[in-house]
Amino acid sequence: MRTVRIEKIVNENPRVKTFYFKDKLCQNARPGQFLMVWIPGVDEIPLSVSGVYPNGLASVTVAKVGEATEAMHKLKQNDLIGVRGPFGNHFEISGNKFLLIGGGTGMAPLAFLAEKLTENPCEITFVIGAKSAHELLFLERVKKALSGIKSKVMVFTEDGSFGSKGLATDLLESLLKEENYDVIYACGPEPMIKKTFLIAEEANTPLQASLERIMRCGIGICGSCIIGKYRVCRDGPIFNSRKIRKLIDELGKYKRSFNGSKIGILNNNKK
Repeated sequence: MRTVRIEKIVNENPRVKTFYFKDKLCQNARPGQFLMVWIPGVDEIPLSVSGVYPNGLASVTVAKVGEATEAMHKLKQNDLIGVRGPFGNHFEISGNKFLLIGGGTGMAPLAFLAEKLTENPCEITFVIGAKSAHELLFLERVKKALSGIKSKVMVFTEDGSFGSKGLATDLLESLLKEENYDVIYACGPEPMIKKTFLIAEEANTPLQASLERIMRCGIGICGSCIIGKYRVCRDGPIFNSRKIRKLIDELGKYKRSFNGSKIGILNNNKK
């Protein structure tokens, strides 16, 4: 555990903030990895690294969805938090033609990934999903990252207030019929990931997806993040198609509660 000072806070949308801090170990973080972040006096929670920057800063992006994240949203510049990590594996780069699909705060590691991918020549289609225009995340950041390469950005909102009305996965099947991608990278709500996986399997396109579970230790000891035979903190959080095939009966259906029992994914209380 290292204690770090919050250098900057950015309001991304009405319920999401990005917190910037300096930490030497976090400078080595790769897209897809996560930190265990301690909010003093409240709790420790897992958060994806949403960026690493040349000025020495790193960031996490936090949606206000429960007690711990609400407490974090109340923090100010110069307040202290604790960080452990980075933990877990990361998105593997293979090929040069990619499709990225993100929903909600799943955009955090994918925006970071897009910036990393564009360090080398590549072609990217980026599909962004959100409930409404007010909840869109990192659209301008993504456009900036992709501005120097051949790219396409598609936006879907469930209420139709921005871009096309619908879900991020709505045009996925047709996209995969029109183009051959080396890899699909996905992060977002688990039902979205499951649908993306099934469409990717039909198209015989490799997928790498970030999965989320309750995490207490972050190092594979406590077992709170088990899905199937895997521990998300040690075997993930990035799972490829081969691993997801072994999870398909549980994926998008069940998570573990804080006491370890299985609960329906729609009834899961997030922090």
